[in-house]
Amino acid sequence: MTEITALVDYGAGNLHSVHNALKAVGANVTVTAEPNVVRAADRIVLPGVGSFKACAEGLKAIPHMVDAMTERVHVGGAPFLGICVGMQLLADRGLEHGSTPGLGWIPGEIRLIDPTDPAIKVPHMGWNDVAMLPHAKNHAVIDEGEAYFLHSYHFTAENPSDIAAMTDHGEGLVAAVARDNVLGVQFHPEKSQAFGLATLSRFLEWQP
Repeated sequence: MTEITALVDYGAGNLHSVHNALKAVGANVTVTAEPNVVRAADRIVLPGVGSFKACAEGLKAIPHMVDAMTERVHVGGAPFLGICVGMQLLADRGLEHGSTPGLGWIPGEIRLIDPTDPAIKVPHMGWNDVAMLPHAKNHAVIDEGEAYFLHSYHFTAENPSDIAAMTDHGEGLVAAVARDNVLGVQFHPEKSQAFGLATLSRFLEWQP
């Protein structure tokens, strides 16, 4: 039976481009705002652009969706991929427009990029290197290369072991987090051409 990848629809701006990219690498994608569809999915992808607060509120406004995601991922063991703000929502809280609770799946906070060098512009926008950390060198999904980033806030992880890859923008910024069957990437694989499509393809084959 063909696996079903649930792409969670909660009003995120990059939903359609992520959908197209997943289809391009052969995924059987169901775009859904139905918790029961998420509970039955083989894999789950959470997109996201915009502010942490707006995305968190949009996701939590769908009755039972967070419960369904939590059940399928943490009890059922389904591989999960969060993209951009979808990755940031894994944290305990985001500090954009006040403090907003996240999912709390990977301990940490989402903080404003605050470079000490005034020549470093915020947002971090454009192509940049993704460098894996030594402990994540054998991760089945994350690889090294160039990816497209667009963000003003960054993931500060409480546990260094949860950081799978970094990028540099005047300082080291988290490019990917990973814990068990939960993976998040700050970059946009749907905009990262061959590197991004390869990342999505590996996610479809990942058996954590």
